[in-house]
Amino acid sequence: MVTKRIVLKSRPIGIAIPENFKIETIELSPLNDGEVLVRGLFFSVDPYMRGRMNEAKSYTPPFQLDQHIEGGVVAKVVKSNSNQFKTGDLVIGMLPWQEQMVVSEKQLQIIDGEIAPPSYYLGILGMPGLTAYVGLMHIGKPKEGETVVVSGAAGAVGMVVGQIAKIQGCRVIGIAGSDEKCALLKKDFGFDVTINYRTVTDIKKAIAEACPNGVDIYFDNVGGEISDAVISNINFHARIPLCGQISLYNVTEIPMGPRLQPMLLTRSVLMQGFIIFNYQHLFPEGRQQLLQWVKNGQLKFTETVLHGFDQLPNALIGLFKGENTGKMIVEA
Repeated sequence: MVTKRIVLKSRPIGIAIPENFKIETIELSPLNDGEVLVRGLFFSVDPYMRGRMNEAKSYTPPFQLDQHIEGGVVAKVVKSNSNQFKTGDLVIGMLPWQEQMVVSEKQLQIIDGEIAPPSYYLGILGMPGLTAYVGLMHIGKPKEGETVVVSGAAGAVGMVVGQIAKIQGCRVIGIAGSDEKCALLKKDFGFDVTINYRTVTDIKKAIAEACPNGVDIYFDNVGGEISDAVISNINFHARIPLCGQISLYNVTEIPMGPRLQPMLLTRSVLMQGFIIFNYQHLFPEGRQQLLQWVKNGQLKFTETVLHGFDQLPNALIGLFKGENTGKMIVEA
């Protein structure tokens, strides 16, 4: 049996381009004991993938040239040589960008498509949702009445952070990159104030006006000038869960910014970087709470879905152009 896969053809310089990817046809191996044949249904694209396209040491190994790219995938079992899975089961795992694939049973977890749409396990019930929950609740530790600022607020993580903060009784300010996204955050997701960073002339002033009592928690998804501006409005004993720096992932030279350490020091601010895979002991708690909030309507979610396996490179590139609202998904 043959199938299509997407490999890394060349390493990007700056933002990725379609020529960095290649679609090729490969022959699948026969099933061994403990293996299953699955067909990919929904493929996740995430900002961290851009870092894996570089040949640099990080918390996860880089993608190899002429080898498959991988990420979160919801798939259906087509054939099973495993006692744990049967034909028709819905599963999730960190899997190759392939239409069909033979994988070990150890790489898969079964999911319940009746509880929530299957793609939600790549979003609000998956890594982005858990990232929002762990970062805000265990690092940010919100208290009722505090002011929370979220950058990248219309992304898969940011929109969940804002809603959880509202559940905790906080005032929430979201920063996003279009008027449409800002309006959506207020109308559908309960943000109190939104700021379009592309249109304001003075982001530091805009944040100060939106946060007259200062910023108690800053959930940082983007870094760069936006984070410089938020931190200039930070309160004493504030907390900064450092989740992502998407504004810097494609730069070829790191820009010089303000020296933030004196402000963090004199205001006794906690800034903590975190990688969600280091918090797996909190996953059961997080999934249970997220699912409960989804069931009772306190947490809403949206997705940007591209259709067709061949769209995966375009989806990843589009992520860094702000073409997504909520989770970016490719449905094969």
